[in-house]
Amino acid sequence: MLQQKTETETQKETRPPCTGEVACSIEKALDVLGGKWTFLIIRDLFEGTRRFGELRTSLGNVSPKTLSARLRDLEKKHIVTREAFATIPPTVQYSLTEKGRSLKPIIKAMKVWGATWGQVEDSGGPDA
Repeated sequence: MLQQKTETETQKETRPPCTGEVACSIEKALDVLGGKWTFLIIRDLFEGTRRFGELRTSLGNVSPKTLSARLRDLEKKHIVTREAFATIPPTVQYSLTEKGRSLKPIIKAMKVWGATWGQVEDSGGPDA
């Protein structure tokens, strides 16, 4: 049976090799942090440890499947730590690791940039 490749796998295969220290560093950062919802999850975890349901509520319309996938990915990349408790029903909570907390200046810079430049204006076209 043929396996379909994910969008990320396809992009990695067709992306030209990075050249230069800056380009490669940015590419590495995007490989870790580039998924949809990723920065919003990290932003929410800067407020403290959160349970899955709390994250889902604070993020709004993220599906449980997507949130689970993003959290697993962030855990695998050592940005987030997952702690499970032997309760009924099971309780799981997430928090930032030291590596995750090191993203604070980036999150702050994105907040400032978004406040300054985040207003989207409809200019009538891509080149208008």
